[in-house]
Amino acid sequence: MMQLPAVSVIIPTYNRHNRVELVQSAIQSVLGQTFQDFEILVVDELSQALYSNDNARDAVNSFGDRRVKYLRIERKGVSPARNLGITNSNGKYIAFLDDDDEWLPQKLKLQVDLLENSRSIIGGVYTGLVVVDRSTGLITRRVVPEKRGNLLDDLYMENCVVTASTVLLRRECLQKVGFFDEGIVYGEDHDLWIRIAREFHFECIEEPLVRYSVHINNSHSNPEKMIDGVEALIKKYGPWFASNRKYHSYRYLHLGVAYCYNGNLTKGREALIKAIMLYPLEIRHYYNLSLSLLGAKNFKKFKECKEKVISILRGSFGF
Repeated sequence: MMQLPAVSVIIPTYNRHNRVELVQSAIQSVLGQTFQDFEILVVDELSQALYSNDNARDAVNSFGDRRVKYLRIERKGVSPARNLGITNSNGKYIAFLDDDDEWLPQKLKLQVDLLENSRSIIGGVYTGLVVVDRSTGLITRRVVPEKRGNLLDDLYMENCVVTASTVLLRRECLQKVGFFDEGIVYGEDHDLWIRIAREFHFECIEEPLVRYSVHINNSHSNPEKMIDGVEALIKKYGPWFASNRKYHSYRYLHLGVAYCYNGNLTKGREALIKAIMLYPLEIRHYYNLSLSLLGAKNFKKFKECKEKVISILRGSFGF
């Protein structure tokens, strides 16, 4: 009888047929773990036009490791891809890794050890990370988590778990609360953490064990996806979000910025005014509303300039 793996690692990949080295680096970071009892399920999201392209499949199969499995799905988004991986997995624990991120060697061992020695109420564990500028290879930020235990109230305020690439879950979590919501195209991980936090607690490891890549093709650089995702989360959890007017206002701030960045100043200003009405003491609401008066082109230019300066400062001073 074949022994089942302890951990199933789900890696969704999309449109990497010309940059297969990205997903290869992600896979290699798993194969290089000090904890070796795992399977890797790479789920290739393909548009219909690329269905005959086998570059990614060949890259995955080139490792020659029976633990690395390749699956295909027609392009529908990261949630269906992750869900397909989960459905085809066998591990006691489920881990997620985006195809442009990488794990440090001790990640799985530290997480598995923690869960193995925790009460069953602890459903998952997430870790610290370093943010890496993919174009330069420089570390621009370090994220050190500190939230543990019952995270439900914290998650209603913000996604304190940060990114799926840091998370290891007990399979029971997904069996109890369901998989990723395929109707949410941005913030789908935040939605899942909220549902899990209603039933389980979280632990965290402060040590940065993930290299999280930032580049032009990240989903968070796509304002249309951000708009759809924020609106979907507000619709789904509106009554709970509204219990804290300050943090609820930040959702409309993010929505307003995304709309303005995408050129829809009317919708952007409506969201920013809503943010001000919810919490009038936040200066960023007024700053972005004023910035929107300069026009969409200048709004985008100022925001990009600000992000560049912040990135430089973070890289220089390590915050």
